Amino acid sequence: MPDAPKTLRAMAGAPAWQHPGAGEAAVVLIDAQREYTIGALPLHGVTPALAEISRLRARASAMGLPVIHVRHAGAPGGLFDLDGPGGAFCDEAVPRDGEAVIDKSLPNAFAGTDLAARLEALGIRRIVVAGFMTHMCVSSTVRAALDLGFSSAVIGSACATRALPTPHNGPIAAADLHRASLAALSDRFADILRTSAEI
Repeated sequence: MPDAPKTLRAMAGAPAWQHPGAGEAAVVLIDAQREYTIGALPLHGVTPALAEISRLRARASAMGLPVIHVRHAGAPGGLFDLDGPGGAFCDEAVPRDGEAVIDKSLPNAFAGTDLAARLEALGIRRIVVAGFMTHMCVSSTVRAALDLGFSSAVIGSACATRALPTPHNGPIAAADLHRASLAALSDRFADILRTSAEI
């Protein structure tokens, strides 16, 4: 019987996620916008993911971790138009006083933004990531974080995605794509935590 698969991180002896102290990590919430709830891109599992985001914010507050909101700034009249309903934050993710908001135009939240500079100014090299979509903006941001020297954890239950077509074999279900995306990130790029209670 073949051996159970192992991640590259496990093979390299990477340490398990360590609970951060106050100010030692930041929560980065990606694209928790209404385009994914009432707009053109409804996501499978978005309601429970938003509920977990709410719990994550409470956990961050209790642990003394800053929260940074990243939102996608779309073209006027298009998806994620910040002046339209789809560009607005979901109720569970409306920024509070003192929480930074960063606008992006690409999937990777570090690309063309000051996210890295903000984290470095806070002396933070660890991020806890949640939001949408798992396979795109969450994945690309976490992959870029590694290149920039940040370590990441992703709260799996605080992310969601949608079904996608494939070139030859029919669509891939959202739940399968979500699971595969988290598995790919766990191989080299991030700790995958089930819920915010594991931070």
